[in-house]
Parts: sequence; C-alpha cells; structure tokens
Amino acid sequence: MFESRIIEINGTFVGAIILEEDRQTRRFYAAHESVQSLHNKRYPDGQDLRTSVIRKFQTTFAQHNQSVI
Repeated sequence: MFESRIIEINGTFVGAIILEEDRQTRRFYAAHESVQSLHNKRYPDGQDLRTSVIRKFQTTFAQHNQSVI
C-alpha cells in the first residue's frame, strides 16, 4: 500500500481507497456493512470508486430505512 484515502459519508466511516503497487489501480477496503459487497473491488480511477461507494451506501441506507417503517 502506497497511499490511502478515507471515505466518510455524513460522518460515517465506510472504508478506504488504497493505491496499489502499480500506482494506478485503486482498491476499496470496506469497513461498513452497507458497502461490504464492494470490498476489494479495483478501479483504475479513484473518483469512479468513490462514486460507486457513495451510491451503494445511500441505496443500502434508503432500503434499510424503508424496511424499518
């Protein structure tokens, strides 16, 4: 691991983007259950990865809130 960036959404730590040895590929380390399906996914672009994580978190969060009501 050469570099990592934390992803926090609305104050919730969901994981980290890790720059791989090739210094081009980014891998996601999931720390929150709502984004677990993206754990270890690799992307060539960090922004695409971040967007996917945010979308997954928001979708899972919305589904959970609907099932509670």
